[in-house]
Amino acid sequence: MSDWTPRTLGDFLAAAPRGAEAVATPTRRLTYGELRESAQRVARAMHALGLRKGDHAAILMGNDEVWLTLFYGAALLGVVAVPVNTRFKAAELEFCLRQADCKAIFLASRFLNNDYAAMLRKVRAPKLKHRIILGEDSWRRFAAGDRGQRIPSKVKPGDLLLIQFTSGTTAYPKGVMLTHDSMLRNAWAAGERIGIRADDRYFNCRPFFHVGGSTLSALMSLVHCACLVTLPTFEAGAALAMMEAERCTLTSGNDTIFQLLMGHADFPKRRLALRGGWAAAGEETMRRIIDVLGAKHVCAAYGLSEASPNVVMSDWRDAEALRVQGLATPLPGLHLRTVDGEIQVRGWSVMRGYYKNPQASAQAFTPDGFLRTGDLGELHPGGRLKMIGRLKDVFRVGGENVAPAEVEEVLLAHPAVAVAQVVGVPDARLGEVPCAYVQLKAGASATEEALIAWVKARCANFRVPRYLRIVRDFETIGMTASGKVQKGRLREHAMREFNL
Repeated sequence: MSDWTPRTLGDFLAAAPRGAEAVATPTRRLTYGELRESAQRVARAMHALGLRKGDHAAILMGNDEVWLTLFYGAALLGVVAVPVNTRFKAAELEFCLRQADCKAIFLASRFLNNDYAAMLRKVRAPKLKHRIILGEDSWRRFAAGDRGQRIPSKVKPGDLLLIQFTSGTTAYPKGVMLTHDSMLRNAWAAGERIGIRADDRYFNCRPFFHVGGSTLSALMSLVHCACLVTLPTFEAGAALAMMEAERCTLTSGNDTIFQLLMGHADFPKRRLALRGGWAAAGEETMRRIIDVLGAKHVCAAYGLSEASPNVVMSDWRDAEALRVQGLATPLPGLHLRTVDGEIQVRGWSVMRGYYKNPQASAQAFTPDGFLRTGDLGELHPGGRLKMIGRLKDVFRVGGENVAPAEVEEVLLAHPAVAVAQVVGVPDARLGEVPCAYVQLKAGASATEEALIAWVKARCANFRVPRYLRIVRDFETIGMTASGKVQKGRLREHAMREFNL
């Protein structure tokens, strides 16, 4: 990587070629000059609203130019963005807004059949002063706050840029604190590894509320002056059509995304121009990305939100066999090791900690300052890492992390439930899906269908159990002598019971 000079998001916006295309969505195109002007208008309007450097503002909407201009505008002012998962329900939204001390939220009225405006009315967040709904009077009043005034804040590379909520082993997500420098440098370094150029058109499959979408798609395109192409949400048929129409040269994703693209009925008729990108995927999928999708220079990637997110990335010039096997080297300046199989990383991309959670922050690091990833990996010759799997109980549903406790807490809130245990089990399309085992209170009654419906009404759909069984007890399916349920044994039992 060429020598890195710490910069802010605003520095990159100012340096981008004004006439080059920056963003393409199904309804809008923006040059870098237009994107910068839109972000400046947002920053001025935010200041008029009363937001100041260091305040936190949530964003809840699909991937589009509005999301980007809100994110970039907040960055110009020094306001910390708090992206919200578009599939969250009211309780999950309320937790994020309260935990992150959000002073404002900017949201679409509706998206993905969710009525966010109605959902927000149920939310109680003491520090939330401004609720700005796209297309409604609150948005028009907000936009009117831009009167061409000077943006006052002096933002520094070490200032917080974003608080990323990520699932962990506890019942609630944790807010990862990431700076301008860590996210932008991560985007720059990962971009150099995949060989991104200013004339590239990067198709983004990831939601902007994930660091895969914010750092490794939006910011990667910005810092390398490429054009970001995106849809409001991922749908394989629409993605294939847009990649063809826009002549996209790069893309990225996980196993599920690439399997959906290549398995779609429209795939054989699409004429794609993909050259490469990155994939967090297994060997079989990596091989098909090269041979079937045609992205000959795709790179293997591993990372996590707490590392901004990329930790290792293969180089597009690496031997194909290395990239297919997922053998990748750390980004320059990052230090990597494995301890009892766990991947641990230290360096510039690692988070400041979890917002308002000092206990979890302390537990996340070793005494000598390495981040404990909770992931299993192998170090190979040449310092290459191969990610094997997760040490934690967290499982991934189509790219979404799910902590068992998040679902267990919802089941335990049901008046008939005494004990609830959740594990991830294999699924051909999504990789893994939730499976729940429930023990009812004495004398209580409930059906398995009713319990699934209970969770569905209170959780994002990726957290809803695909399988659920009511059991008398856990004695024969994973309980230890000390009374703890072993997730591994329970998962094995579930796979046998459901023939998975």
